[in-house]
Amino acid sequence: MKAEALTPEERSEVALNHIEIKNISKVYDNGVHALRNVSFNIQKGEFLGVIGLSGSGKSTLLRCLNRLIEPTSGKVLFNNQDITHISHREMREVRKKIGMIFQHFNLIKRKSVLTNVISGKLGHMPTLWSLLERFSEADRKEAIEHLATVGLAEKANIRADELSGGQQQRVAIARSLMQNPEILLADEPVASLDPATSHSVMRYLEFANKKLGKTIVCNLHFLSLVRQYTTRVVALKGGEVVFEGSSKEIDKEWFRRIYGEEATEVEVH
Repeated sequence: MKAEALTPEERSEVALNHIEIKNISKVYDNGVHALRNVSFNIQKGEFLGVIGLSGSGKSTLLRCLNRLIEPTSGKVLFNNQDITHISHREMREVRKKIGMIFQHFNLIKRKSVLTNVISGKLGHMPTLWSLLERFSEADRKEAIEHLATVGLAEKANIRADELSGGQQQRVAIARSLMQNPEILLADEPVASLDPATSHSVMRYLEFANKKLGKTIVCNLHFLSLVRQYTTRVVALKGGEVVFEGSSKEIDKEWFRRIYGEEATEVEVH
């Protein structure tokens, strides 16, 4: 539909949508159907939780959103632009606006915390400068500010592998903020952390959402974290959307539908 044909209400809704996922399917080479005709919208400024069992398609979905994985069919629209059919060069520009936080941190362990954070800006730097680590004083100052945001400014000059798991994930958040993205995709960011550390990491994501205005899309296992931090939930099962709405609507019956009849909810305190 052309923009001229939209009603004022429809234009308003389109303007609010940061990402539109339209009938996305993904079939891997081994025949596994990871996603099946998935459709929903992600609005600007929301904190969306994506839940489901392991193997439900959560990680595949996030990677389709920034085309780390190519969907088999369907479309992903980012700011009303179809990014499923653009060139690699165009996609590099789009990825500057979409940060990614991984379950296993993806830090360069032998490098300093400061260098890891500045690496979030490599897409904006000349290649030679990044290889030689010729970072400007302004970049170093900005990196320190982002480390201060996640409570780690004093760790700037130590090696990343000297940090605890929770601290490394907070560095990963600072690295993503250094990129100055519009959207942060977080793929099971607390899966390998203990409960207390999990809440610490989630609070920094919440800060990025509420105080910095970042749209957050976060894959999570624990429903208690979803209820506490997210504004809306999408549940996947067998690669299909089986629930979309408020986490408050997920009662015991919905929990069993999403996770199975034998599942028991575990809370993270």
